[in-house]
Amino acid sequence: MGMAVAAPDLEPVPPFSPSPPYRAWLRANILPYALISPSVLVIAGILAFPLGMLVWLSLQHYGLRELIHHAGDWVGLDNYRAILVDPLFHQVIVRSLLFTFACVALTVVLSTLIALLLLKVRSAVRILVMSSLVFVWATPVIVSVDIWQWMFDYEFGVINYLLTQLHLGNFIHHNWFDNPVQGLGVLVVVVVWGAIPFVTITVFAGLLQVPNDVIDAAKVDGASAWHTFWYVTAPLLKPIFLIVTCLSTIWDFGVFNQIYVMLNQRPSSDYFTIAIYSYRESFGVTQYGLGAAIAVLMVLVLVFVTFFYVRETVKVAEIA
Repeated sequence: MGMAVAAPDLEPVPPFSPSPPYRAWLRANILPYALISPSVLVIAGILAFPLGMLVWLSLQHYGLRELIHHAGDWVGLDNYRAILVDPLFHQVIVRSLLFTFACVALTVVLSTLIALLLLKVRSAVRILVMSSLVFVWATPVIVSVDIWQWMFDYEFGVINYLLTQLHLGNFIHHNWFDNPVQGLGVLVVVVVWGAIPFVTITVFAGLLQVPNDVIDAAKVDGASAWHTFWYVTAPLLKPIFLIVTCLSTIWDFGVFNQIYVMLNQRPSSDYFTIAIYSYRESFGVTQYGLGAAIAVLMVLVLVFVTFFYVRETVKVAEIA
């Protein structure tokens, strides 16, 4: 007669739980996207409809008659073909890129110099300068442009008076906008003046985070002020410079108010940037389809121009 063998005690199997490496993978790869997805969905919901309508309008012949009847004639890519073969569009693109480059370069350089200066001055002077920058930043664009328009007025402008009094030439009744080169130079000054506060405050905040021991070590090694900034400070501030350069490029490429107001709402073709050109086609000659197509091309150019900055920003973030 065989002996009964006792069955081994079976422990309850615990419920399945992700292993630590899998949980870490979820935190590293899924959690960031899960956290940012609500904001992305909100932004996409706000932008998707108007951008989609803009693209849809750019594929139609939509003039004043179509506006009255609330129905456009489908023309496909004809609007884009008409724009791309227009010599004026080529001039506008080149002018817009050069204008943007001048504004962004001057803004970043001057803002960096002011931020470096703020590190050297006393607290009272720093507070005064920062308050002035905030005041400039808070001034509405239309108000500030009206002030600049008066300053460069050919009849009563204070700039003409000062230049004449300083014996730099006879600037009485000098119209700065008769010459497009001078006029665009004035507009660059106006745009840069309004952009300096934000960039200066941002760069100054970055300079405050640079470790003093790194700067002191460079000085001990005999580095000059220029070499210290170029080889020590600037690399540490690279993410900030990329951000302000990218934002300034977007803002300055699409500048509209400064040009439109300074030229009394009647800019000539010599002053057309891509935003002014799109507005003229849409509301000046009531070709809304063409204007929408120009606006779409403007977005594409901006995406192409800012792609480099976004890529570099991502690289810096990955290294950090």
